[in-house]
Amino acid sequence: AKELDKPVLIEATANQVNQFGGYTGMKPEDFMRFVLDLADKVGMDRKLLIPGGDHLGPLTWVSEPESSAMEKAKELVRQFVAAGFTKIHLDTSMKLGDDAADKPLATEVIARRGVELYKVCMVAYEKRLEQVPDALRPVFIIGSEVPIPGGAQEEEEGISVTKPEDF
Repeated sequence: AKELDKPVLIEATANQVNQFGGYTGMKPEDFMRFVLDLADKVGMDRKLLIPGGDHLGPLTWVSEPESSAMEKAKELVRQFVAAGFTKIHLDTSMKLGDDAADKPLATEVIARRGVELYKVCMVAYEKRLEQVPDALRPVFIIGSEVPIPGGAQEEEEGISVTKPEDF
C-alpha cells in the first residue's frame, strides 16, 4: 500500500480483538495503536489505512443468553468505534444461548439486534467527534452473507445475494 500509495483495509474479528483481549491479547484500542505504529515505522501515510472490525456482534458469546451476549456485543462495537475503526461489519445472524435450536433465527430478530448495535456505534462516534473533530464516520457492512470469520473453509459455489424480502 505504501509503495503504490493506495489504501489498505486491515481488519480484526471479535475473536481476535475484543474488550477482554481476544486471542491476540489486544483490545480494540491496542490493535489500533499496533497498526498505527507499524504504519509510522514504515513511513506510510496513516490516511491510507482503513481499520475494520469484521463480524462484530455476539458471535464470541453464542452460548450465552441474548441479554448477556448482546451487552458484550454492544461494548465490543462501542470500543471499536471509539478506537477509530471506520469499517464496521455488524453481524447478528447467529443463534444465541436462549434462541430456539429447532427453528431458523427470525430475520426480525437479526435486524433488531443489528439496529441495537448500530445505535451504540453512532453514540460512540458522536463521543469520538468530541475528542477527534475530523474523525471519519464509520461505514457499515450489515449481514452475514459473506465467508465466516477467518474465511471460507471449503470452496464456495458463488455469492449468495440477499433476497429483497429479507432486506
